[in-house]
Amino acid sequence: MNVGLLFYFKYCNFFIENINEVLGLLHVTQIKWLEVVLPIGISFYTFESLTYVIDVYRKEHKPLTNFLHYQLYIILFPKLIAGPIIRYSQIADQITDRFKDYSVDQVLGGFYRFIIGLSKKVLIANTVGLIADNIFLLPLDSISAPTAWVGMLAYTFQIYFDFSGYSDMAIGIGQMLGFKFPENFNNPYTAKSITEFWQRWHMTLGAWMKNYLYIPLGGNRVKTKLRLYFNLWIVFILSGFWHGASWNFIVWGIFHGFFLVVERMGWQKILAKLGSVSATLITFFTVAIGWVFFRADTLGYAVGFIKRLFYFKETKVWFTYTNDFKFMFLMAVVFSFFVMIPKLKNIQDTVYYAKHSLVINCCYSLFAMVLFVLSISFITTSNFNPFIYFRF
Repeated sequence: MNVGLLFYFKYCNFFIENINEVLGLLHVTQIKWLEVVLPIGISFYTFESLTYVIDVYRKEHKPLTNFLHYQLYIILFPKLIAGPIIRYSQIADQITDRFKDYSVDQVLGGFYRFIIGLSKKVLIANTVGLIADNIFLLPLDSISAPTAWVGMLAYTFQIYFDFSGYSDMAIGIGQMLGFKFPENFNNPYTAKSITEFWQRWHMTLGAWMKNYLYIPLGGNRVKTKLRLYFNLWIVFILSGFWHGASWNFIVWGIFHGFFLVVERMGWQKILAKLGSVSATLITFFTVAIGWVFFRADTLGYAVGFIKRLFYFKETKVWFTYTNDFKFMFLMAVVFSFFVMIPKLKNIQDTVYYAKHSLVINCCYSLFAMVLFVLSISFITTSNFNPFIYFRF
C-alpha cells in the first residue's frame, strides 16, 4: 500500500510519458493522462511508514498502542518533508516518553543546532545557489569552461549546505521538543572515496537502503563478487530513482553505483596510496560531476554541461559574480573542509555535542542571535529561498 501510493503520485507521470514516447515512435495513439501533482515530502514519510511496518514485522520493536502516537511518528513536523529518515525502532521509546533526559542543556543545544542549520541554508546555500541556478539556465553554447566549473561547484556547495542545513534545523527543533534524531551528515566532502562519501552523506537514507534493501538482497554475504556488484547497482539505481522520476536521477544512481563497484575492484586501494589530500580531492570532484546530472533539467543538458567543463575556447557571454557570492563561496569551501584539521574537528564536536558552562552558553546564545538576525535579514531581502529536497 505504501509503495503503491508512492508509485502513483511520484512515478505515474514518468512511466506514462516514456510509454507515450515509444507509442509515438510506433505511430500508435498515445495514452491520455491527467498529470498527478506530487505531494511535498512523500518519499520521506513513505519510507518511514515502511520502516514502521517492517520493524514491527521483524519484532525489532512492539507496535504502538495509541493511534495518535503513530501519527506523531509519521507527521512529526521537524522531519516530515525532508528528513532525517527515522527508523521506527530508533524513536519508538521516545514517542511515548521523550522527557526522560530532558534538560535546559538539551534545549539550548537544540537552539544552537537550529541556528547553525538556518545560517547554512540562508547565508551560504541561498547565496551560492542563486549563481548556480543562473548558470544552469544559460544555453550550453554560451557557457565557458570557467563558468561551467563555477556553476558545478556552486551547486555542489548549495545542495550540501541546503540539505545539511535543513537536517540541522530538524535535529535542533526535535532536540528542543525532547526528541533525539539521528545525524544525517558527517562532513561528506572530506571523504576519501565514494564508499566513504555515502557513509557520510544523507546517512539516514543510506541506513534505510542498507537495512531494508541491501541486506535482504544478500549484502556482502554472497557467493560471488558478481552478485555483490549487482546488489550495489540495484541499491544505487533505486536510490537515484527515489530522488526523482527522471532519467537524470537514474543516471546519477548508476554513476555512483559504478564508482562503488570500481572501488570494490581495487580503485579504493589506489586512492589510499595517493594520500589523504589527493584522495579527498579526486572524490570531491567525482561527486561534483555527479551533481550535474542531479541539477540539470534534462539528460542531454547534463551531458552537454559536463563537456563544457573541458571546453577551453572563449565564449561571447561573460558571467559576473557578486562580492556576496565570492565571500559565501569561500565560506562554503572553508566549512566543507576545515574538519580535516583535527583540532578544528574537535571544535565542531564541542559546539554540537558537549555540555557548556553558563559563561559559554551566554557567548553561544549571543552569537546565535547575531546569526539569527542576519539570516532573517537575508530572508526578507531576497525572494530566492528554495529547499532542494522538498521535491523529493
